Amino acid sequence: MRVRLSTRDVERLSQKIAQEKSNQEYYISHAWLTDIENGEFTPSIYKLYSLSVIYKRNYDEILAYFGIHIRDIGREQLSLPLPRTHLIGESAGRAAPLIALSDELRASIRFEQTNLVSRMFHQWGEIPVALLKHLDPRRSVYGYIGTEDFTLDPLIRPGSFVEIDAKQRTVECSNWPNVFDRPIYFVELRDGYACSWCELKDKQLFLVPYPQSRSQVRQLRVPFDAEIIGRVTAISMRIASSPPDPVKLTRLPSR
Repeated sequence: MRVRLSTRDVERLSQKIAQEKSNQEYYISHAWLTDIENGEFTPSIYKLYSLSVIYKRNYDEILAYFGIHIRDIGREQLSLPLPRTHLIGESAGRAAPLIALSDELRASIRFEQTNLVSRMFHQWGEIPVALLKHLDPRRSVYGYIGTEDFTLDPLIRPGSFVEIDAKQRTVECSNWPNVFDRPIYFVELRDGYACSWCELKDKQLFLVPYPQSRSQVRQLRVPFDAEIIGRVTAISMRIASSPPDPVKLTRLPSR
C-alpha cells in the first residue's frame, strides 16, 4: 500500500475517524498496527474499515489481505444447502440495478444462439460483473441457451444459463428413473453449440430433445461434427412463459 504513511500517521488518521464515528473501535494505535504487520493480530471490522479509508483501498481488497475474499461469498452460500426454503442474494425489498449493454456489445453477441459464455463476451474483453456476479468463470465453464433454442424446453428454457462440468465428458448410457436424473450435455458443433440429452452409438452422437419441445433428433459424427464439452450440473432460468430480454438479467446463481 504505497501511500507513504508511517504507523504514526495511521494512528493519527484513525483517531480522527474514531472521533467522527464516536467509537474508539476505529482507532489503530502505533503499537497495534505494528503487531498487525507482524501477523500477531487480526484487526476487527472497525479497524479494517479505518485501514480501508486511510489507505484508499476498497473494503473487500483490505479483507483479501487477511484471506477473506468477498467474491467467493455468493458461490459458497449456494454451496451450503439449508433445510428450509429461503431467499438468497439481494434483500427482498431492494431490487438489484439493471445494466444496459452498449450497441456495440449487443451487435457482437447473438443471444438467439446457444453459446459458451466466455466466447459470447470474448470481443468485449471481459464478462460484465453485474451480469454474472454469482458465476466464477475462472473455475467453471458456463453456457447460454439461445432464445431460439428449444431443444430441452421446458426442462431448460431458452435464455437460461447452465454450469458445465468439463471433467464429465463421457456420455452415460443407462436407464434413468426420471428425466431430471438423465444427464444433459453441452456439445460443441461445427457451426455452434447445443445443450441436449445425448446417446452415443458407434461414434454416432444423437442429440435427443425433450419430447414436448417438438425438436428433431440430430445425428452427428464424433469427433468430426461434434465434441462433448461437459455435463450440465446446474441451471439458472426463468419459469415465466415469456422470458424477458436476456441482456437485462443481472443475478444468475450458479447453484
